[in-house]
Amino acid sequence: MGVKRVIFAKQGNKLIGKEGRETICLEPFGKDVLRFRGTIGKEIGEENWTLLPQEEVPVEIVIEEERAFLCNGKIQAEVRSDGSIRYMDSRGKVLCEELWIDYRVNNADLLKARHYKAVSSDLYRLDLYFRAYEDERFYGMGQYANGYLNLKGCVLELAQRNTQISVPFFLSTRGYGFIWNNPAIGRAELARNHTRWHAEAGRQIDYLVIAGDTPREILVKYTDLTGKSPLLPEWALGFWQCKLRYRTQEEILEVAKEYKRRGLPLSVIVVDFFHWPNQGDWRFDPRFFPDPQAMVRELEEMGVKVMVSIWPTVDIHSENYREMARRGLLVGTERGVPTIYTFRGITTYFDATHPEARRFIWEKVKENYYRYGICMFWLDEAEPELGIQGFEYPNLLPYDYENLRYHLGNGLEVSNIYPFYYAQAFEEGLQSVGEKEAVNLIRCAWLGSQRFRAVVWSGDIPSTFESLRRQIKAGLNMALCGFSWWTTDIGGFWGGDLQDPSFQELIVRWFQFGVFCPVFRLHGFRLPYPSDPASCTAEELTGGPNEVWSFGERAYQIIGELLFLRERLKPYIAEEAKKAHEEGAPLMRPLFLDFPEDPRVYEIEDQYLFGTDLLVAPVVYEGERKRKVYLPQGVDWTDAWSEKVYLGGQWIEVEAPLERVPVFLRGGRRLPLKG
Repeated sequence: MGVKRVIFAKQGNKLIGKEGRETICLEPFGKDVLRFRGTIGKEIGEENWTLLPQEEVPVEIVIEEERAFLCNGKIQAEVRSDGSIRYMDSRGKVLCEELWIDYRVNNADLLKARHYKAVSSDLYRLDLYFRAYEDERFYGMGQYANGYLNLKGCVLELAQRNTQISVPFFLSTRGYGFIWNNPAIGRAELARNHTRWHAEAGRQIDYLVIAGDTPREILVKYTDLTGKSPLLPEWALGFWQCKLRYRTQEEILEVAKEYKRRGLPLSVIVVDFFHWPNQGDWRFDPRFFPDPQAMVRELEEMGVKVMVSIWPTVDIHSENYREMARRGLLVGTERGVPTIYTFRGITTYFDATHPEARRFIWEKVKENYYRYGICMFWLDEAEPELGIQGFEYPNLLPYDYENLRYHLGNGLEVSNIYPFYYAQAFEEGLQSVGEKEAVNLIRCAWLGSQRFRAVVWSGDIPSTFESLRRQIKAGLNMALCGFSWWTTDIGGFWGGDLQDPSFQELIVRWFQFGVFCPVFRLHGFRLPYPSDPASCTAEELTGGPNEVWSFGERAYQIIGELLFLRERLKPYIAEEAKKAHEEGAPLMRPLFLDFPEDPRVYEIEDQYLFGTDLLVAPVVYEGERKRKVYLPQGVDWTDAWSEKVYLGGQWIEVEAPLERVPVFLRGGRRLPLKG
């Protein structure tokens, strides 16, 4: 049996290869970027998903007898006549290479790098293998609460879940970035023996390789392809107050007034879930919010903005259900009853992939919220969450993606893109009314979501020190996917006994992390819980107090100072956010983005830069009152509290009493950290 040979052809700036039923296409997609698509279907598809259009760039294509080359600036690809591909920089160094296991020994193609297995007439189960390198590190991929910044050795589900955000892009320490341009449910195996990309159902293999001399350069090019984070109004950089649920208009106003009575800064207060009559009504329940306009006006007079929770769920009893079902604006099922979620009602979701459904929900929101002056929306349940959910079934979540039918396609093929279109519905709606000072909050994201005015938060995480440690790494990997605007529930969401000294310490340490996060927001479902959360009314489902004075006097004194620290930092954060918007480097970022020549910073996973000039080393272990800090080489660092100057390139041990988070200023930068 002889080796099969690819037939090459040049079509404009594309290199086309055909061998048997497979067609492959290699082309430039912006400067220093190559895009690969391959299929055994009828033809290469032109769907870009959420990638931004790119200008044409000069490309060199050379076709020889045994191979073909395509060169685009700092990246080039070699396609051999057997179909295998490798990518190199402009000097010929291999960046990544397909893994064709032992094919040269037995001349079989059963173990080649690209696999297509039909699951229907149009969809295939797709697999793509690359060679593994022992010293390679991977960063990015969205948010996984797995406790790793370097993802080498991890297996990552490509699916959206509460606390898990799939953004299939990574930075490699070999000098390239990689985008898996496929919204299908799947898996990424960043293993020692191979790197494997798997899609449960797709029409073609589609990915991009980006070359650059530094991680920052690669990241900037990635944001050219997917979008840069927008600017947020400066008031949004202040403190956000939230708890599981404020029940009434009066309760909201009283909390805001108490902040003002105490002389504490407050920028945003949140009206959370089940302030509506039914899921899918998208309006205030007049029993508990009789005059929303007066509420908004009174809060505005105090300098406080209102954010309201929006769920994409639509209950069968909603006033909008019948019309949306009739017009095909709801997520359906391929078989059986079209119920895909059961949290306090039998529901489905509005179909965010349907343009008409996006317009429908915005018109309801405009009529019932925006007209009162509300331009901040909390886009919850954005994955979307599926199955039986609630306190009575906390672990029963059958995610039957194959049974979902979106406007865009079957759930296995397109589910991961849902949060992108959910955010887009509100971005387009706010733009349509000329709103320039809007901010949204969303629980999930995908490639390109960062270009909308939406802050991503890390979901319903537990109130533990372990969870706090994981948030730092999760936030940095989100930053490396282009997301400047990311945050957490300060204190964690699940749990938190206000009388427990351990939790009181945790909330202080989390606030010390939160004050140096892009968005500074307190949230949580605090104890005590209702006696039976599964059956109590929504009005009873509120949780314990969660205001800054709720956690004991010592914690309150420390947290109060942090609120004023954040106010002093707002001009610096705004300045750094502008850089992120213009340049593409995130606001919160790992040390290696600024110090790529220092080999030790690639191992640092519990420190980060907050903007250009602040190095933050949060305390994340209970009882810890000292910690070691690494100061990157090439610059001096000043302890923000003692003002002692240290030479970079060394480890130091610093004091970290409960009142203090270790922070260092780069070079001679001066910032008003002290009150």
